[in-house]
Amino acid sequence: MNSINKESLFAEEDIHSVKENVFKMIEDDWMLITAGTVDDYNTMTANWGGFGFLWHKNICSIYVRPTRYTYEFTEKNELFTLSFFEDKYREQLEFCGAFSGRDVNKADKCGFTPVELSNGISFEQANLVFVCKKIYYHDIDPKNFLSAGIEKNYPLKDYHRMYLGEIIKFYKKIL
Repeated sequence: MNSINKESLFAEEDIHSVKENVFKMIEDDWMLITAGTVDDYNTMTANWGGFGFLWHKNICSIYVRPTRYTYEFTEKNELFTLSFFEDKYREQLEFCGAFSGRDVNKADKCGFTPVELSNGISFEQANLVFVCKKIYYHDIDPKNFLSAGIEKNYPLKDYHRMYLGEIIKFYKKIL
């Protein structure tokens, strides 16, 4: 990894200072979920997730299918990050959602530079980064679907694992 001075790239901010529309961020802008260490990590694009307050903690929820390479890293690591980017990185985010880290180094192919933030991995090109500690998981069970339309999201029956993460750090890119 190139030597990156994270202090010159990102400023740690209070989670309550988030002014962005989190619904738009997740649904329209997408995010990279990244887990692992700076020497051994994987990342994937996601647009399913959420933010909230539960158990007296600021939390996020992410959903990862067990078939995804990132699942292995999320399972074996305590932390994961959610990284958000400017729209000019849309093609790179599409790439990270279409290809597996088992087959290609996504950061290299996208021109992303990994950076360690509070023991979580993000990228120099990100605008906002949430560092999260896993506090709960649950496997989606189709017998609990209360709306008939949900099942169509699982034609291969590869149901997500939901992770709840306590947001332990929030960073904004220094402009």
